[in-house]
Amino acid sequence: MSLIHLDADENWMDERIDKFLSAQLPEQSRSYLQKIIKEGSVLVNGSPVKASYRMDDQDEVTIDLPELKEPEIEAENIPLDILYEDDDLLMVNKPKGMVVHPSAGHTTGTLVNAVMYHCKEDLSGINGVMRPGIVHRIDKDTTGVLVICKNDKAHNFVAEQLKEHSITRKYRAIVNGVIKENEGTVNAPIGRHPTERKKMAINEKNGKHAVTHYRVLERFANHTYIECQLETGRTHQIRVHMASLHHPLLGDTVYGSQKNPYHLEGQTLHAMVLGLIHPSTGSYLEVTAPLPEYFQKLLKRFSAGQE
Repeated sequence: MSLIHLDADENWMDERIDKFLSAQLPEQSRSYLQKIIKEGSVLVNGSPVKASYRMDDQDEVTIDLPELKEPEIEAENIPLDILYEDDDLLMVNKPKGMVVHPSAGHTTGTLVNAVMYHCKEDLSGINGVMRPGIVHRIDKDTTGVLVICKNDKAHNFVAEQLKEHSITRKYRAIVNGVIKENEGTVNAPIGRHPTERKKMAINEKNGKHAVTHYRVLERFANHTYIECQLETGRTHQIRVHMASLHHPLLGDTVYGSQKNPYHLEGQTLHAMVLGLIHPSTGSYLEVTAPLPEYFQKLLKRFSAGQE
């Protein structure tokens, strides 16, 4: 069993306890949280409550979470688009629609399953059995470069560079609307959305420091093609930051319009360049992933004035 202590604040006044827990513990399903509330594993100010309990801003919540048994993850023969490989690192071009690592209920078809087949036993174990070799991730519908570490030494070395924000990460994106400035910087902290558990938001109070630099590559009638360089790597960072400028990413139905006139599979975002200091050679290594075909077709279409 593991005990988790949470304090409510004024944002949660009169909200249901199950909604509060969903926002605080996004990795747990709503039905699972309702189950543990029913079992009496959630205490508010020392007493068990029902899922319909309405929060007060002074509430202290204690959750007794049963230890979850991690599932066995199978190696799967899924083709990989390998951009670079040696004894320490594997750098791949992740396709659209592929989840990076398994999670409860989704244990197959991920990049980790493919990497386990390709690398056999040669993967760092620092992030546990669900995330072997994984030191960072990109969203399911984002394409592009991802680095996988084959041993713990490489993992620690790359993780330290991520922590220091010294890794080069350049993305290409198409946003809605025409950006007037040629370049700019968004410096705004990102945290969980206060009420929608699967979304992130600019959160001045509880967010983590987040900085995105962007520059315009090409303007179309109703869209802009941009490059974004990350200083930090928060969840959904580019998507949240560009939406905050009223230029959400094309195809992003979470942070932008629900309409999807081009029938896109999620946001038009590609992790194009990743550069880091190699853990064994000490030299700078930079890898570029070519733009995916769907992205190139959109650029061609917009250039021809077909928006």
